[in-house]
Amino acid sequence: MITTESSIAPRRRNRLRNMERWHALGFITPAVIGLSVFTMLPVGLAIVMSLFDWPIFGDREFVGFGNYIELLTSSPDFWPALRNSVVFTLLYVPINLILALGLALLLGPRIKGRAVFRVLFFIPVVTPIVANALVWKLILQPDGLLNGLSTTWFGITLPNFLVDQNWAMIAVVTMSVWSGLGYNMLVLTAALEQLPASVLEAAQIDGARGIRLMTKVVIPLISPSIFFAAVMTIISSLQVFAQPQLLTGGGPGTSTIPLVMFIYNTGFKFQDLGLAAAGAWLLFIIIIGITALQFRAQKKWVHYEH
Repeated sequence: MITTESSIAPRRRNRLRNMERWHALGFITPAVIGLSVFTMLPVGLAIVMSLFDWPIFGDREFVGFGNYIELLTSSPDFWPALRNSVVFTLLYVPINLILALGLALLLGPRIKGRAVFRVLFFIPVVTPIVANALVWKLILQPDGLLNGLSTTWFGITLPNFLVDQNWAMIAVVTMSVWSGLGYNMLVLTAALEQLPASVLEAAQIDGARGIRLMTKVVIPLISPSIFFAAVMTIISSLQVFAQPQLLTGGGPGTSTIPLVMFIYNTGFKFQDLGLAAAGAWLLFIIIIGITALQFRAQKKWVHYEH
């Protein structure tokens, strides 16, 4: 039987395809292993743990949805922690977005040295949160910089912001806005720089100026970036942990304990991993639900170019 070139070509192609498959498998295997070990396995284990009375040490007992029922009905700290997370989110997100948009507008092309200002505002984002919290703790303490300046210049003694029931959450929000403002500023700055000059010129020719130009032209054009920033900021604010943990320790009392800190304390301080896992999944459901609502609502105010 004579082998022709037409019969050899498909064999070569098949051999090359097999080699490419094995090469591709070799490249993706480390990523798949990492995803499985550090993401999929912990997620699956968290689901199982949430259905058990799972102490760190001792016997485990299947309780079904008992942990979820306990959190929603009889846990003394779950609802206050959820309330604190909601309050933090309602304060942090609009302040962050409004200030970020304002800075992005101020640091426009007409500002000399705007790159330096952008770097200065972005430094807190890349600075370790522990360092940020330490600096703010030194500033806000009774013998700190803020109270010292107020007493020296105006003769006014300020309250102890970190242990005052009325000021502790405001202090946490203020520090969080300062440390996270730069990221959204850069996102919105990039969006503003991509605005089509022809559209802005046409709007100005038609008489759009000032607030009208901003609300009717600029904000609709950058609404996809605002939507992105809003979604990511809400998700991060519902997961806040380091700021209250380092700044106030969750106090005074439970006034600044967010939901993630409640989950951490339940799992590692009170050694009830099953209840902590159930709390984590409730937080996951809340975040997914809010994000889904945002994606549904975007149709009414986010304008994409087609």
